[in-house]
Amino acid sequence: MNVLVTGSNGQLGMEIRALSKGTRDHYIFTCLHETPGVETIPLDITNRAALDIVCESEKVDVILNCSAYNNVNRAEDDFQMADLVNRQGVENLAAAALARKAVLIHVSTDYVFDGRSHRPYREDDDAKPLNSYGATKLSGERAIISSGCKYFIFRTSWMYSSYRKNFLKTMLELLSKPGQVNVVCDQVGTPTLAGDLAGFIVGLISSRKIKKNFGLYHYSNEGLASWYDFACEIKRLFNLPGSVNPCLSSEFPQKAERPGYSVLDKELVKKTFGVQIPYWRDSLEAFRNSVIKD
Repeated sequence: MNVLVTGSNGQLGMEIRALSKGTRDHYIFTCLHETPGVETIPLDITNRAALDIVCESEKVDVILNCSAYNNVNRAEDDFQMADLVNRQGVENLAAAALARKAVLIHVSTDYVFDGRSHRPYREDDDAKPLNSYGATKLSGERAIISSGCKYFIFRTSWMYSSYRKNFLKTMLELLSKPGQVNVVCDQVGTPTLAGDLAGFIVGLISSRKIKKNFGLYHYSNEGLASWYDFACEIKRLFNLPGSVNPCLSSEFPQKAERPGYSVLDKELVKKTFGVQIPYWRDSLEAFRNSVIKD
């Protein structure tokens, strides 16, 4: 299969790059912004004509969309650009997939929910985003569903890796020296190792399980945590000198409101694909071990 990866220089895309090397499929890596030393075909998903040219020339069978406007706070002031990437760009991908009879795999977010639930969110729960980022991501989902293409949408949460800017890397830096770091304790979700999600997606493609069971699914690591819990575990596992101090969201105001609870129910994806999903603490420890080994 020929697999077109968009946003391939981001967290998930970089993990896809690494895992794709062990497969029989041909992966074509594209991104709006090039990264020095990383082979990339420049592609703007908001440019439908350019997208069609690449899909045709590469005879694409699968489009894996890892691109997104994901600066949650900036999206409040730059809704037009967030909507351009997260809705219109995704609409273009869905149209391109439909035209080629390709399968579209799209990654979405837990931020489509308002956080007022007291149980993990299922795929059929009402989506009511609190911020512009969540709203544009939800619009992208709806564009795919209404397009008529064959698709998989995987909502995930709190992704981290050794690539790009993320919460884990921020904590490793801040906690590497003595002193207190304030971290909110009243936002609960699930930290998700990008490598786990990448492994799941590459496995679906390699096993050809993407030929049926199309639809919307949730995939994040198992368990739940607050950002404070996550920071404490980072401190413990990496044996860092800094201290983690719990605080409320109201003490750490941001432009974009975040859901207080955004844990995702993974029963559907586990039942449908027979996948076992690692617990978040185990994945964080595995990540620590791989970093130390390297």
